[in-house]
Amino acid sequence: MRREAATLGWMTEQQSPWARPPTGSEELAGGFAYPSSLPVDAAPQRTGGVAAVGVTPSAGRTGYRAGTVARQAPTSTPPPVPPTVPPVDPARRNRLMLRWFGVAAIGVVAIGMAAVLVMVMTGGGSPFGRRLAGPSDTRPDLAKLCPPPSQDTATAAPALPPPPGPRTVDSGSGISYAAFDVPWLPWHDLWTKGTLHVSYQVGQYFVTESYVDRDGFRNDYLASILSGSVPAANNDALSLDLQCTGRQVAADVRAEYYPRPSQMDLLRDEQTTLGGRPAWVTKFRMHFHRTGLKASDELVGLALVDVGRPRAAILYVSIPGTHHDYDGVVDSVLNSVRPVG
Repeated sequence: MRREAATLGWMTEQQSPWARPPTGSEELAGGFAYPSSLPVDAAPQRTGGVAAVGVTPSAGRTGYRAGTVARQAPTSTPPPVPPTVPPVDPARRNRLMLRWFGVAAIGVVAIGMAAVLVMVMTGGGSPFGRRLAGPSDTRPDLAKLCPPPSQDTATAAPALPPPPGPRTVDSGSGISYAAFDVPWLPWHDLWTKGTLHVSYQVGQYFVTESYVDRDGFRNDYLASILSGSVPAANNDALSLDLQCTGRQVAADVRAEYYPRPSQMDLLRDEQTTLGGRPAWVTKFRMHFHRTGLKASDELVGLALVDVGRPRAAILYVSIPGTHHDYDGVVDSVLNSVRPVG
């Protein structure tokens, strides 16, 4: 028991190796050295201007616990400051831009002149090997097919006075011709026919028969005396190639006005004068067949008259074969044609 007490007494008398020594003294305990404490407001030691790292202050103390102390290497030399760039002069910058623009403009002009020289020296061809398309041909169809003659070979005779009796006056076409009593009626429609687009809007007609075609539509078949005009000259040209123009108009009538297949008996095809004006006259009989129609032939008189305008006057007379007693009308109308102002 005493031995235990003695032991306990020794333990109570000895201080703990971690006990804090009195201020200003140092003591070895268990091989550890206690550094002297620092004042509370004292700063930690610095070596070479850098605080020691890896040392942590103890709680409730002003000193530092033992531990590894590392020293940070001095900082490197700061990078050199770049040289100061002088400010840009706006006036000088604008002068440089204008100079570059001028050089570019001169280059473009030089390229254009070179291209023009190439076209001139190669006979007008494109420098890219392709010729430009010319303007489209806007001439009337008859002017394309039959250009006006190089000189006016047609000599107009003095205008003849109109024969007595009623007349049909077509001032738009530039002609007048004989008019007939019943069964003939005034024509008031606008009828455009054929590839040449001849428009007939003055004349006379009467219905020779009504029929139902193969499509089930009811139609009237007519005897007719109609006049119109067609562009036959280009711009202000007043002379026509009557032979070419007259035959083109007659071919258009034969191909577009009657059913196919058809057969034509040509009775007259010549240049003449009508009322003192140059004209081309064609007279023929057409043979054809149309479902539901009794008439199988028709007598046709066609006149193209040069009235001194870019548009030639056209007179179209048709008498169906069911009314042969009116065949004389064709010659009567053609012989009665007179020019009007």
